[in-house]
Amino acid sequence: MYDKYPEIQVSDSSARCMAGWDSITAELQRAALGRRCVLCVECYPGVFVPELCAALKTALNPALFINVEELLLPPASIQERVQPWLTDDPVFGRLTTLTIADFLDSQKVEFARAAILQQDSGLVIVAGAGAAFVAENYDLLVYADMARWEIQQRQRRGQIGNLGADNCNERPSLKYKRSFFVDWRVADRIKQELFSSIDYLLDTNSPQTPKMIPGDLLHRGLMLASRRPFRVVPFFDPGPWGGHWMERTFALPADVPNYAWCFDCVPEENSLLLAFGELKVEIPAINLVFTHPRELLGQDIYRRFGAEFPIRFDFLDTIEGGNLSLQVHPLTEYIRQAFGQSYTQDESYYILDAERDASVYLGLKEEVDADAMQHDLAAAQAGDAAFDAERYVNRFPARRHDHFLIPAGTVHCSGRGSMVLEISATPYIFTFKLWDWGRLGLDGRPRPIHLKHGIANIQWDRTTDWVKRSLINRVEPVAEGDGWREERTGLHELQFIETRRHWFTGSVPHDTGNTVNVLNLIEGEQIVVESPDGAFEPFTVHYAETFIVPAQVGLYTIRPSGPSEGKKCATIKAFIRPEHASA
Repeated sequence: MYDKYPEIQVSDSSARCMAGWDSITAELQRAALGRRCVLCVECYPGVFVPELCAALKTALNPALFINVEELLLPPASIQERVQPWLTDDPVFGRLTTLTIADFLDSQKVEFARAAILQQDSGLVIVAGAGAAFVAENYDLLVYADMARWEIQQRQRRGQIGNLGADNCNERPSLKYKRSFFVDWRVADRIKQELFSSIDYLLDTNSPQTPKMIPGDLLHRGLMLASRRPFRVVPFFDPGPWGGHWMERTFALPADVPNYAWCFDCVPEENSLLLAFGELKVEIPAINLVFTHPRELLGQDIYRRFGAEFPIRFDFLDTIEGGNLSLQVHPLTEYIRQAFGQSYTQDESYYILDAERDASVYLGLKEEVDADAMQHDLAAAQAGDAAFDAERYVNRFPARRHDHFLIPAGTVHCSGRGSMVLEISATPYIFTFKLWDWGRLGLDGRPRPIHLKHGIANIQWDRTTDWVKRSLINRVEPVAEGDGWREERTGLHELQFIETRRHWFTGSVPHDTGNTVNVLNLIEGEQIVVESPDGAFEPFTVHYAETFIVPAQVGLYTIRPSGPSEGKKCATIKAFIRPEHASA
């Protein structure tokens, strides 16, 4: 059964972990006892700061309390500073270079710092996003963290706005956009500077039951994750084209119209569950990328991408659903110039399951009339007529275990009736919709179409014959052994990701080759991942689960286990091609 809450067992004991404000504040009081102490509580944007401040004030009765939210510039001033990065586009902006200092009133900060220096006894607490910038020479550092998926849920419920903004009631999509291009970039710079010196990590995902662990336990958990296979915590979301395969296969609650997406391996968005006995602490998976990039990614990958995870696995479910939007992704030079992103979203569709009439739209038809297609797309966007996609775009049947390669600039979308494992590079927000089949989003609004961006990136020479030769089921035998065989299935030579499929009934040898491996069990009920020299505990994987093998693991094996023993299984593995790693 697909595990929706995979965990990394760090310790059998929760003795040094705290759950609930009473336990947390008692530990902070003990740590600060008997001295002048400046307690800095740095908060990731999205944390309920007023509730956190109230809990700390009530329990700890500090001599001085500074809420950093009160030091922020007025929302209108902050809006003026962030607007060049947000632009007027409803979806896309530019990744900001702003820092937390750009959000704070410098005069108020100086007054706060002076007040801290004047307090020569007792407890001083500075809390909020930017607390470490304000407090400077603090004695204890608590980092209040939370998963980005929970941030998005709070945005959708109208519980929070953006950093320094008075926009709780703004559309969730606009709050998410501002978080992606501004808030999270600012906060991650703070996090990367502070992470090695954290005294306590505060898990604020559950307002009713916050949890706190000492910094050494946090770093122990991250170190363990960097040395063994692991999974991130997946999350699921409905969409206008969503289906019901995941609902049935993964035993998901039937309280939403459908399930369109599953983010199964996007460390920038997913989280990790660290287990200490029965206590589970949830932290953003990006923390592992920030703290152990070389061990996780490999030295060459880190040299090229920095502390970013460049491979993404996610699910797109259109079984009993509809077509995805017809779309195209930007070319590398375009995404760099237009959005400040260093690489683009090359991708592929691996078909996990399919209905009888399932299909994939991919590439253009031979001798396509570019002017006529652009005219018809513009007319469709204006509402004058529906766009006849099959007049211009190829539609190919899709069957289980088909692999469709989609280099940037190729017009594409999954048709209805498919369960897609999407394997791609990570900057997933940059999708240019060309046509959305005349439907509305789940919020009742038309979804944004980006014809100007899209048309600028369409590669008009990627037509039927080339697509058939270059992008569909490019399966090449690579190697075989006792009870296994390996095939190369992609990606295209224009893309930096390589994918290998292994079919096996016995044990398969693998080697990370000092680059991170991302795998999914695409056939079979259960497998076990093992270390030849016992470097990590055997790791069990179930059907359709994505898992990560850090670069420093090196040699590992995969074999059928449990109900799959003696039966045929298959995995798909993605990694960065060695010849591209140091490019």
